[in-house]
Amino acid sequence: MKIIAVGMNYATHNKEMRNSLELSEPTIFMKSDSSLLKDGKPFFIPDFSSEIHYETEIVVRIDRLGKNIAERFAHRYYKEITVGIDFTARDLQSGLRRQGLPWEISKAFDNSAVTGTFIPLEETGNINLIPFHLRINGIKVQEGNTADMLFPVDKIIAYVSRFFTLKIGDLIYTGTPAGVGPVQIGDHLEGYIGERKLLDFHIR
Repeated sequence: MKIIAVGMNYATHNKEMRNSLELSEPTIFMKSDSSLLKDGKPFFIPDFSSEIHYETEIVVRIDRLGKNIAERFAHRYYKEITVGIDFTARDLQSGLRRQGLPWEISKAFDNSAVTGTFIPLEETGNINLIPFHLRINGIKVQEGNTADMLFPVDKIIAYVSRFFTLKIGDLIYTGTPAGVGPVQIGDHLEGYIGERKLLDFHIR
């Protein structure tokens, strides 16, 4: 099982991160299989970072083997989605970026890829018109809509499958909108697609 993630896929997030790149293709990075955190288990803040940020994203689960998938056929390769969190050790990432070094350790560390309950796409409607949001301690802190993606899901799948064979169970984190921020011990995170809560866990 692979965890494939898309960076800089919402213009609003790029602006808040002061990233002015004009992208012609999706920006892809990977998370390790040990990054996965599911079933509402708590996230424990690691001792190597003092600035862990949440990034709320729509997550797509691949359910069919595929390679070099044409964009017009990409919708055949997934049937379920959820909302998830791509945790980022922002202090590590910023330091490594300043040095021009790879920053995988800031993104792919253990339990940094949280997933909610997957639901059939038929229950959410058009993949390109899905609203989602995150609440922390009952307060809405981040919201987005897949309509605002720079690269929609099917284009991401087509692009990624040029480089990696997609296998059943692979997850694709599709990018985060504006509104990212830090978490603290004791926080209660709840993620929604529309008004349906699919993600519910605590920070320890």
